[in-house]
Amino acid sequence: MEPWVTEALAVGTGLLAGMLIGIERGWKLKDQKPGTRVAGVRTFSMLGLAGAIAGLIGTRGHPLVGAVIAAAAVTLLIVAYARELKAQHDATTAVAALLTVAIGFLAGSGSGGLAMACAAVVVMLLALRTELHGFVERLDENDVKALARFAVIAGAVLPLLPSAPFGPYGAWNAQKLWLVVVLVTGFSFAGYIANRVFGERRGTVATALIGGAYSSTAVTVSLAQMLGKDKRASGPEPAGIALATAVMYLRVLVVVALLATSVLLPLTIIIAPALVVATLAGFVLLRMSSKDSDGPAPPGNPIQLVPALGFLAFLAVAAVAARWADGRFGEEGLAVLILLTGSMDVDAAIITTGGLKPGTISPALAALALGGTVMINMAIKVGVTLAYARSRGISAALALVASMVALGIMLAIGWARL
Repeated sequence: MEPWVTEALAVGTGLLAGMLIGIERGWKLKDQKPGTRVAGVRTFSMLGLAGAIAGLIGTRGHPLVGAVIAAAAVTLLIVAYARELKAQHDATTAVAALLTVAIGFLAGSGSGGLAMACAAVVVMLLALRTELHGFVERLDENDVKALARFAVIAGAVLPLLPSAPFGPYGAWNAQKLWLVVVLVTGFSFAGYIANRVFGERRGTVATALIGGAYSSTAVTVSLAQMLGKDKRASGPEPAGIALATAVMYLRVLVVVALLATSVLLPLTIIIAPALVVATLAGFVLLRMSSKDSDGPAPPGNPIQLVPALGFLAFLAVAAVAARWADGRFGEEGLAVLILLTGSMDVDAAIITTGGLKPGTISPALAALALGGTVMINMAIKVGVTLAYARSRGISAALALVASMVALGIMLAIGWARL
């Protein structure tokens, strides 16, 4: 495109971003008396345009001039909103105006896409005022502590860690190791927040879907215990156990996609039939259930630093063992190591696989090893279900076994093709 077209698009993006924010603010303040509003859609549009012009002038070799224009706009805003801030004690519109200038400057500097994304986020935050305030009002002290823990784990520690090999055999990467902790606690935190959004109604199916995202075994234990104590004809607990397992299959694929991408395709081929069987079994059992139960609460917030550090230490040891096994036994030894590691924790096996150098083990063999770890995990859940629920857990156990059969068939086919 011609230079003037690019510049026009940059300035136009700033104008459009300001207009978008101004429409929301104008609608929100439409009930105020004429002449009392400091800024509406026209003012916000001009603020976005001013910011874009300042950014464009700055990129054309006159950064000082651009900075002066942006600073003048901000100064005018401070003067204009000073009286309103004292009278209404609400800085929302003033902050939105400042953000409009900044977003316009971003657009004028050549980052039009990012500017429009920021404008969309600002409008969403402004429009969801009631919902966000209602959500905050439902929080208690434990919720805030959970948010603080996860913020430290994901936002304060991860960006500061180096991303370079170190340690024995160069097996450790501080950022990748900590990313595992972020992912595991992230699944947990997401389930915890989802449960808080649902309020006090904690149905069995919600428990399975939420809890299964980070601990299908914990959900199985909880539902199996409840099933063993419940003497009514048919309840939703077996369906919950099957659906939690289906979520677990899906979660394994998501984690592999994030941390061991090369294994995703062969593992998807192995796990997909088991995922389909577990999902269908869950819905069939749900249709057969007759009881409307609140069910047990999903597993509590597990965001605790000591267990996270313990898991980190386990993964570090597994990474060193994997490098040692690679040098000593080759890829067959690595497959056995992945299987043994996964018998204790499927996530650990995935991380061990993702931490290997490309070409260390074939994706097909790694997928078979990971599929074997899932099979062991499923066998444990079948035993837990029958141990706690006894004869009342037969339907749930059969659903788990059906998915295991599908998984076993695909593992056998994969092994035959090696």
